[in-house]
Amino acid sequence: MSQKQLKTNLAEGILTITIDRADKMNALNIALIEELGQAIEEVYENDQIYGAIITGDGEKAFAAGADIAEFANFSPVEGRQMSEKGHAVFNRIEACPKPIVAAVNGFALGGGCELAMACHMRIASEQARFGQPEVNLGIIPGYGGTQRLPLLIGKGKAMELIMTADMVKADEALRLGLVNHVVESGELMAKCEEILQKIFSKGPAAIAGVIRCVNAFQKADGYPLEIEGFAGCFGTDEFKEGTTAFVEKRKASFR
Repeated sequence: MSQKQLKTNLAEGILTITIDRADKMNALNIALIEELGQAIEEVYENDQIYGAIITGDGEKAFAAGADIAEFANFSPVEGRQMSEKGHAVFNRIEACPKPIVAAVNGFALGGGCELAMACHMRIASEQARFGQPEVNLGIIPGYGGTQRLPLLIGKGKAMELIMTADMVKADEALRLGLVNHVVESGELMAKCEEILQKIFSKGPAAIAGVIRCVNAFQKADGYPLEIEGFAGCFGTDEFKEGTTAFVEKRKASFR
């Protein structure tokens, strides 16, 4: 199976899904989100696939956020549609009865961090960096970040990271519980495969049950609120200033 902005490879029961936009720091545009959704449906439906790894092409980025140039002029309605599409795909990743691991090989920012958090586990290379910098653009995380980050690292620290837009290095992400393991870059894929092969030796129905029950711990009421809040930002002067400043490569001036 080939995709325009994704590369996929199936070996030993593992479907490796690679975001193939290294020239754009593997930024997530809407078409790529749709292609990712198709790849995830393949994980659900193909009996030869026992689990999956999601990673980014190159050595710099897992996915350095959404493609800002694509949505800089969106209306609130278009912002809502964008957020809903991302939520739909990321929710399918989270609910998949087969294990999906994020191999974070570099920057995982904004939508990229949200994609990693939607996976069941996150393995990071030493040069990985995590963050939710959306407030720099006058918006909020729109792909589940306001909900998944507090569940992983706690409310207080999540509030700090989202409101300051600070990045954390791989070792700090490990300490916070955002990632499961940190390894050297050359060992990243091997570590992901090692964990998946260990899981594959267990009962698949039991594994599916674990995923379903652990996810049930999470209250989903906040997700619709995030979509509403994300869409509403697209009608503000702050959003216009934030995205314009990003495109013009200058610091935004918020009042």
